[in-house]
Amino acid sequence: MSAPSLVRGSTFTVADVFSGAGGMSYGFHAHPSFTVVGAADAQIGKPSSRLGSLRCNGTYRANIGVDPVEADLGLVDPADLRVAWGLRRGELDVLVACPPCTGFSRTTAANHLRDDPRNSLVGRVAAFAAELRPRVVLLENARELVKGRHRHHLDGLAERLIALGYRVHADSHLLSRFGLPQLRERAVVVAVDAGLPLLTPDDLWRGLEIRPSAITVRRAIGRLPAVPAGQAHPKDPTHVSPSFRRDRTLLRMRAIPANGGSWADLLGSQETELLLNPAQIKIIEAGRWGSHPDVYGRMWWDEPARTIKRECAHVGNGRYAHPQQDRLCTVREMALLQGFPRTFRFDVSILGNAYRHVGDAVPPLISYQLASLVGWILTGRRPGARELCLPGTSLRAGDVRAVARTPELVA
Repeated sequence: MSAPSLVRGSTFTVADVFSGAGGMSYGFHAHPSFTVVGAADAQIGKPSSRLGSLRCNGTYRANIGVDPVEADLGLVDPADLRVAWGLRRGELDVLVACPPCTGFSRTTAANHLRDDPRNSLVGRVAAFAAELRPRVVLLENARELVKGRHRHHLDGLAERLIALGYRVHADSHLLSRFGLPQLRERAVVVAVDAGLPLLTPDDLWRGLEIRPSAITVRRAIGRLPAVPAGQAHPKDPTHVSPSFRRDRTLLRMRAIPANGGSWADLLGSQETELLLNPAQIKIIEAGRWGSHPDVYGRMWWDEPARTIKRECAHVGNGRYAHPQQDRLCTVREMALLQGFPRTFRFDVSILGNAYRHVGDAVPPLISYQLASLVGWILTGRRPGARELCLPGTSLRAGDVRAVARTPELVA
C-alpha cells in the first residue's frame, strides 16, 4: 500500500487505529480543520473470525478516502504503521483509537467473571502514542472502561500516557445529551501533550442543552419511505432489512402493537400467545422478566432509540423493530439513529456485516463534536453551536440552546 500524501497548512492531521467502518474518523474527515492521513484495523468480527472477515476497511475507504492498513493491532510494530502512513515521529496532531469494547460491556454476562483478552488492546494505545507522539490522543469505548471491574486497563493506559508527558481525563457520557437520538452511554478518554489545555465533552456542552424533540426516533427516521422486510428501496440500497425466514416470526411481528410494543403484549390472548417461542414461555413461567420484553420490541416514535449494539441484525436481539412497519429497522435507519449522515455508504452485500459496522461504530455525530473539541484544544477557539451538528444528521443548530436558568427566589 502506498503511503498517503500529507496535507499541510490549515488542517491538522489525524490517524485512526481500530478504525472499523470509519465512525470515529468520519467526524474528523467532515470537519474542515482536520485531514485523516492513516488508519488501521484487523477487520475481525469475533475472536474466532479470520483476519479480514468483517470487511470494514472497504466501507472506511469508500467514505473517508483513505485505505486502512489491515493489521492485528495487538501484534503489529507501531513503527511499521508510522512508516506505512508516511509519518515522522512527532508529525501527527491527533491519534484516535477505539479498541474493541465487547470485553468491557455489561451486556456480555461473561465479562462479570473474566477479563477478556481483547481488553489488553486498550493498553496498546500507549505504544502507538509513544511511537507517533501526537499532540492529542482520543479514545472511545464502553462506559465500563471507566465504571466497570476491568478499569485497571484504563488506569494502566493513563499511567503510561502520563509517563510520556500527557495529561489524561476519562469519563462516561450519555450521548443523547449531545443530540444523538439514542440512549447510548460511552466512555471518552482525552489526553493532551504538555502546554495544551485539557478540555472534555462536558466543557464543550457547558451552558448548552438539546431540545427534547431533536433526539426522537421520529426526527431521525420518520420521513424515510416505507419498505417491506427483505426489499431495498430503489433509490437507496442501504434502506434494506432482512426478510423473515419463518412465517411464525413474521406473524409474531405483525401481532406486536405499534409504537413501543413488545412480545410481552402478546399475553392475554389465546391467539397471540400461540406465537410465543419456547424461550419467551420459559421467561413467563420463571417470572424473571428483566430486560427481556425489549426482545422483538418496537421502538417508540417520540423517544430516543435504545442502545444499538453490534448484534442489531435481528428483531430477536433487542428493541430494534420499526415503530410501525413489520420488520427490523433497515441499515439506513439504524445508521441515522447512530448519528451517521444520510450520504454514508455501507456495503450491504453481507447484510449482517453492515449492521455490525453500524453498531460497532462511534456515532459520527459525536466524533464530529469531538473533532470540534480537539480543534478548541489546538487553537484556543471555542466552537459554536453549528460546529456541534454534523451535516446530514438529524441534529440542527436550532436544536442547541442555552440552558435555561432557574429564577432566583425572592426573599
